[in-house]
Parts: sequence; C-alpha cells; structure tokens
Amino acid sequence: MYKIKNLLNNENVNTIDKKEGMRVLEYVTDLSVNPNSAVTSYFAHKMNVRKRQVLIELNNNEYTLSAGAMQWTLGNIEISSDVKGVGDLFKKSIKGAVTKEAAVKPKYRGTGVLMLEPTYRHIILEDMSEWPTGIVLDDGMFLACESSVQQQVVMRSNVSSALFGNEGLFNLKLVGNGIVALESYVPRDELIEITLENDVLKIDGNFAVAWSGSLEFTVEKSTKSLIGSGMSGEGLVNVYRGSGKVLLAPVSGQAMNQRSGNNPPPTGTGGATPGSVAGAALGGLINALS
Repeated sequence: MYKIKNLLNNENVNTIDKKEGMRVLEYVTDLSVNPNSAVTSYFAHKMNVRKRQVLIELNNNEYTLSAGAMQWTLGNIEISSDVKGVGDLFKKSIKGAVTKEAAVKPKYRGTGVLMLEPTYRHIILEDMSEWPTGIVLDDGMFLACESSVQQQVVMRSNVSSALFGNEGLFNLKLVGNGIVALESYVPRDELIEITLENDVLKIDGNFAVAWSGSLEFTVEKSTKSLIGSGMSGEGLVNVYRGSGKVLLAPVSGQAMNQRSGNNPPPTGTGGATPGSVAGAALGGLINALS
C-alpha cells in the first residue's frame, strides 16, 4: 500500500496529455532555482521551456524504456533486460550504434508507478493504432513504450538517402499495438501531419521527425538534371513516396541545437564515410539474423 502526495494534486504540476497508463506531467514554473538561474528560468517559462516528465501507471503489465530514463519506481515492479545472451547483446549493440539509440532497453513489469527523468524537450504520446504500418523515428526520439510494441532497425531504401540526405543509414521503427512516448524538439501542436495516398512528399531539409513504415524514403534531385537542381537553389530533396503519414517540424533538431549554442547531435551514421557503407551491410545482416 502506498500514497503519493504533492504530485498530481500539486498546483504547479499539470497533466498535459494522457493515454492508457502514460501521463505527461509539466511543471508550470521551475521553482528549483537560485539567484544565478532565476532570470533564465523566468524567461524560459514565458517561452514554454518547462520541465516535463512521464508518469507510468503499471497494472500487471510491462513497459520498455530508453536506458537511463527511469527516475524512480513505486510498488511491486521488477526490472529486466531484453538481452538473451552474448550473441544477442552483440546484435543489439550494433543496432544501437547505427541508430544512435541505447543498445539495451530495460523492461519494467508489475504493478505500481514508474517515473521517468525530467526533460526540457516536448513529450509526445502516440497511439500505435494510428500507425498500422509502424512508425519510423528520427534519431534520439524514443523514450518509452508498452512492451507489446516491437522495435526494429530499418535501412534506407538507397544509400544516397544517407550520404546526401544527412539522415543516416538506419532508423528505429516501432511496430505493434500500444502507446509510445517520444521526445521532440517541438510540441505536437506545431507538428504538421501530412497524409499521403499513393502520392509524393518532397522536403528540402531534415524536417520530418516521424513517418509511416510503409513509405519509401529516398533523396532525389529537385529537377530532372543535377545542374538544374543546383541552379534552382534547392539541390537535393528528401522524398517520401507511397501511402502513409509524415510528421513535419517547422525547424530541424540541428537548428534547435545551434540556436541553444550546443553542437548538433550526430544523426544515424550520416556522412560519406567508409563505416557508413560497411554499417549498411552489417545492419542488414543483423536484421536477417534477428
């Protein structure tokens, strides 16, 4: 038996989204400040830069988290890994390296409460029933999901999409039924959702944060000729072809990092390096063995 006070009944903590057993908490004001950080905290609050956390209520079920995401647990909850042996650990390590995700994602099973670490990024809850062909994620977006959701590593449809699209060769794909929690640089309200039905979407830049697993992703010239593409000022564009959905952000994650003075995080295995091509073959082999 346990009781939690000063959390859900706290006037400074709002529930901004809730789906199934997942709840997104947002702190209205950051009260944990000192004189040196008070001004920054004040203006951050005005610009919607606030601490957010995911609270998960388990009822004899299981959730998978990104490594290091757990802050505290309460109740009869057991922690386990999804590693089945040395060989499985090796495969997961390779997959984690090429997708820039944690190699091993711990599983939490039982009945109780699970709180995730706070973040200043926006947290998006997605119902996998709205993504029947699965959802492919931009690097570093995965936070947590019900363990009924399967994780796969998918490779670009052609190498050019990695070498020229600055998107990396591999991405994490989620498939199945359940709720997933994603970390995003922009709120869900600012993400543009485009639905394609045997159509084509062309994007000049890395603004797509998630897309349906049924879509084919390539990088192509903006015009029929390479010279014409260069003269048009657009050059190469990211192309999503087929039927499915794409979530577009108004600004890329790299731009957000540059604005904050941080170096942009590495994406996939982007860059025309020998390791990229070697990783492509290795990743395909690992998926075949999985």
